[in-house]
Amino acid sequence: MVRKEDIYIPCFQTMRTLHVYLPVGYENNKQKYPVFYMYDGHNLFHDEDATFGKSWGMETYFDTHEIPVIVVGIECNHEGNQRLEEFSPYDFDDRYVGHIHGRGKALMEWVVSDLKPWIDLRYRTKTGRRYTAIGGSSMGGLMALYTILHHNDIFSKAACLSCFLYGVMADIRQELKDHLHADTHVYLSWGSEEVRSKMQLAKLSAANLEIIRQLLAQNVEVFPNLVVKGKHNEASWEKELPVFINFLWGSKLTWG
Repeated sequence: MVRKEDIYIPCFQTMRTLHVYLPVGYENNKQKYPVFYMYDGHNLFHDEDATFGKSWGMETYFDTHEIPVIVVGIECNHEGNQRLEEFSPYDFDDRYVGHIHGRGKALMEWVVSDLKPWIDLRYRTKTGRRYTAIGGSSMGGLMALYTILHHNDIFSKAACLSCFLYGVMADIRQELKDHLHADTHVYLSWGSEEVRSKMQLAKLSAANLEIIRQLLAQNVEVFPNLVVKGKHNEASWEKELPVFINFLWGSKLTWG
C-alpha cells in the first residue's frame, strides 16, 4: 500500500509530496518496521506518477516478496532546474543547463531534523541507526551518498544507483575523508550504457572505483556493481532491486 502525504519544507518554503509504502500486513498488526528513505519518490512505485511514465515497480516487488520495510519516497521539485539544485549538495557548472547552485545540504538537514522525526511519530518505525537507510538514483544517488557521509550516525545503509558525479568529484573526494562506522553498508552502481563511449565509461568507472576504495579504507561494507547493459533510467534501476535490497537488508533475521 502506498500513501501520498503532503509535508512542508521550511528551508524551501514549499509543500512537497511524500510517497510512503507500508508493508503487507501493516494495518493488521502492531509491529514496528525499518525505514528506507529515498529521493525521487514519485518514480518508485507507480508508472502514472513517474516522470517518464515508468517506475521502479517497488510496491509490486516489496508486496510479492513481503519485504517488511517502510519506504518513504521524497518527491522532487519539478520546476525548471530546481531538482538539480535541491538534489545537489555542491555548486557545479553544466554545459547544457548552466550554473547550478546546490542546495542539497539544506534538503538533507530537513530529512534528518524534520522528516525522520515526523515519520517516526506518524508510523510504527524502528528508529535506530541499524534500521534506517537512504537511497536514490542519479542526482538522488549523489544525495544518498552525501547523506550517509554526513549523517552516518542516523543511516547505516545507502543505495547509490548511477550517482551523478560529473563536476563534483573534487568535492566528494573531500567528503570521503570523514570517518564512517565500520558497520555501514553502501551499494554503489553504474551502468555500462549510461555513457556514449568506452572512454566515458572508463572515466565513470574510475570515479566510482575511487569512491569504493575510500569507503573500503574505512572498513565500510561495499557492494560495487557495474551493471552490464545498464542504462540511466527507471527500467534499468528496477532490475537492481533484488541485488541492493538483499545486500542492504539481508535475511529477514536482520529486520527483526
